[in-house]
Amino acid sequence: MNTIAKGISDGGIITWRNLMNVRRNPDWLMAATLQPIMFVLLFAYVFGNAIGGDAGGAAYREFLIAGIFAQTVAFNSAFTVIGFANDLQKGIIDRFRSLPMSRIAVVLGRTTSDLVVSVVALVVMSACGLIVGWRIRGSFWDALLGYLVMLMFAWALSWVGALIGLAARSVEVAQSLGLVWMFPLSFISSAFVPTQTLPPFLKAIADWNPFTAVINATRDLFGNRFGAPPTGWPAENAALYAILCCVAIIAVFAPLATAKYRRVASK
Repeated sequence: MNTIAKGISDGGIITWRNLMNVRRNPDWLMAATLQPIMFVLLFAYVFGNAIGGDAGGAAYREFLIAGIFAQTVAFNSAFTVIGFANDLQKGIIDRFRSLPMSRIAVVLGRTTSDLVVSVVALVVMSACGLIVGWRIRGSFWDALLGYLVMLMFAWALSWVGALIGLAARSVEVAQSLGLVWMFPLSFISSAFVPTQTLPPFLKAIADWNPFTAVINATRDLFGNRFGAPPTGWPAENAALYAILCCVAIIAVFAPLATAKYRRVASK
């Protein structure tokens, strides 16, 4: 218990250190919010009528927001990648190694601070959604659960980002690796179009994609369905499947990222 408590305590200190860096470099926070706002405006007003039809544009904008939420928190995991790569390149990890602190604290602190950034991004995106016509049709508690599922997904992806960042050889490589895998996963999903409209092969991938599970669960909880309801076990049990996916991602990548940090810090 003392080891766990020390890890949490030390992780809290690293979290605060990382948040102070965001405060000193507000362009990071701007990058986490400006791109999603552009996606909302682009899909809502440029593609909205084409996808949803003249009468369905408003309904499509409600459908869109959960997808933008998931894409936003996924792209924010790139900050975890770049943050670790930057700390490695500048020798910060070597300084952490010399301190009497828990080995998991650095990884835990980075993922937790990036979770805070995701909270801020979701607040900004919610305000942007309200401006373009998005509304929560479910209850307060359903909406709260929807946000918690999205944040759990954000935290899970941060552990993936931590492993990539610790494995990258430079910040430039980290920037590429941190984003390249997100685009196919976020677009081959129900983020922007119902999976029923995809070709059979892509539909099968999209239906079981963790992005789709989180997005469908959030839409169900927000009451933002659009078109015919999706079928299949992942769609019919979206909240359960989304949570299971998040737990599985954390269970796999948290130990891998921690082990990778120990190897990097021991060099």
